[in-house]
Amino acid sequence: MGEPLDVEAMLQRFRDRAQAVRNRPLPPVAGEERARFIEQAQTDFQDFAIIADAAGAMEDGVLVLRIDLRPADRS
Repeated sequence: MGEPLDVEAMLQRFRDRAQAVRNRPLPPVAGEERARFIEQAQTDFQDFAIIADAAGAMEDGVLVLRIDLRPADRS
């Protein structure tokens, strides 16, 4: 097997991807295509941001991501 997984570096890549999606310019599309593009960008951002906010660790060779999805006032 190659290099051990750098969990923090992986999480940083997800932070970078979330920011890239947020800053992604809209292509010159209109109507339904534009709505689908925006919807996909929102989903991509949400997915990347959730992983980026995880607390990650390697435990006995298993990548463990702990993600608190409770509302902010309940965490």
